Amino acid sequence: MHNGNSTARPERILELVSRLNASATDKIAEIGAITRQTKMLALNALIEASRAGDAGRGFAVVASEVRNVSTEIEKVASALEGDVSADLTELKNIGGAIIDQLRGQRMIDLALNAIEIIDRNLYERTCDARWWATDSAVVQCAAEPHNAEATRYAASRLGVILRAYTVYLDLWVCDTEGRVIATGRPDLYPQALGHSVANESWFREALATKSGDDFAVADIAVCSALDNQPVATYAAAIRENAEMQGRPTGVLGVHFNWGPQAQTVVDGVRITEEEKARTRVLLLDRNFRVLACSQRKGALAERVELRTGGAPTGTYVESDGSVVAFALTPGYETYKGLGWYGCLIQKPA
Repeated sequence: MHNGNSTARPERILELVSRLNASATDKIAEIGAITRQTKMLALNALIEASRAGDAGRGFAVVASEVRNVSTEIEKVASALEGDVSADLTELKNIGGAIIDQLRGQRMIDLALNAIEIIDRNLYERTCDARWWATDSAVVQCAAEPHNAEATRYAASRLGVILRAYTVYLDLWVCDTEGRVIATGRPDLYPQALGHSVANESWFREALATKSGDDFAVADIAVCSALDNQPVATYAAAIRENAEMQGRPTGVLGVHFNWGPQAQTVVDGVRITEEEKARTRVLLLDRNFRVLACSQRKGALAERVELRTGGAPTGTYVESDGSVVAFALTPGYETYKGLGWYGCLIQKPA
């Protein structure tokens, strides 16, 4: 097993090719130097044999053959240099292509992993919204919005839930007019109570759902009633008597604390320490707006010009040499996702 060994790196292929090329070039150059020296010696021997007249004729034949052999060796060395150079160039190109493919696939896998973690996390939020909308205190609060005791009890129940589920900023019970009548953190977010969500898409869509199996979700946005923090809001209709097909009497909105939760996901993508300085790990919405960034910049403000070509996953190289990898949300269980992407943008080393 060499998984932890640096020699197992794909880049090792190119390192070995470079070493082999350098070694072959050096050795061929040495052969050339030796053959040139041998030819020079043979030439000198021919000159001396000529001076010796008949006595040097036999030696002249040997010297001539040595020169011929040197010439043949020189030709072989030249051919070898050409063949080795061509083969090593091809090997280097093949190795580079393999490394690029491996690196690209690894980056795609990392992007997919990031968006899958978010999908699974948000799937749980859809379950929470539908489940808590059937809580007896929540159901009574929505059915009797002007009953102070019912709203106090619902707020108490929501507070208990929030103490156990720390990924939420707040939970709201809204009446059918879109007025927030109970919250789980009235002390922390007093402005939320009485706040109108009548124009919010998640409220309108949840109120219009057909059964207790359905839910609504909104794009990531800052919420003024929650101190302008970014939230992922999931909602479900509160139904009469908590029946699956019951008449909607209100809406339960659950506000996922998007900022720190999403940051944890992009920060947790397994890239090396060397890669971190030159790599942005991103979560993007369906319009390629940045939802979270490992380098902590651009969230909800920047848009990445992602070139997907309609493919769910892929990788390509930008003009500056940066490698871009992306993966479309695959969804999880009954959660189909929102068309979001996991994305890595890595500058050249």
